[in-house]
Order: sequence, then C-alpha cells, then structure tokens
Amino acid sequence: VQLQASGGGSVQAGGSLRLSCAVSGRPSSSYVMGWFRQAPGKEREFVAAISWSGSNTNYGDSVKGRFTISRDNDKNTVYLQMNSLKPEDTALYYCVATGSSWSRGSWGQGTLVTVSS
Repeated sequence: VQLQASGGGSVQAGGSLRLSCAVSGRPSSSYVMGWFRQAPGKEREFVAAISWSGSNTNYGDSVKGRFTISRDNDKNTVYLQMNSLKPEDTALYYCVATGSSWSRGSWGQGTLVTVSS
C-alpha cells in the first residue's frame, strides 16, 4: 500500500488546516489509519487513529478537542481536520496504514505543518 499525505502549510496560531492522506495499492477499508507527527528534535508522537469502518477514533491528549480524524473509504482517503492550531503543533505529519501494529504499518512521506504565533 502507498500513502500520499498533503494539505500541510503555514498558518497563524488559532487557524485551521485539513490534511489528507490518499491510499493506493489496496482499499483503505482494509486498514486502521492513523496520523503521527514529529517536531524537530522531538520523538514521534501519536496524533489520531480511526478504525476501518470509521466508527471508532482515538486521539493524543495534546490534540483532543481540536483535531478530528475521518475517512472516506469510497475515496480511499483519510483526513485530519486541525482547528485552533498552536505553535507547538508545528511538525512533520505522517499518515500510517496498518493491519496490526503501527511499527509494522505503511508510512507516508509526511507533510509539514508550521504554526506561527
């Protein structure tokens, strides 16, 4: 499976962005999908995950209430709506598809989000 993340960019604090992750190679409905991020000099951090059906979601504590993950299996695409962005949200955001663990999943190339104060 191949993943192509897009939608990153520069925004001021309090703004919004929507990231997209296009899945190809196999239907996205085969996978649990997630988003991780990595800021410069920091470890990779879990952001959000969504079950194959979309009925279950999970979020990292730092983004709860501000970010929303969703998926459209007909379009083989997963989204991350990010609202009320903060400078500490600045990072490279990766989408991941997995049938087991994140470490054994397929990772996209990342899209950069920069939030200025």
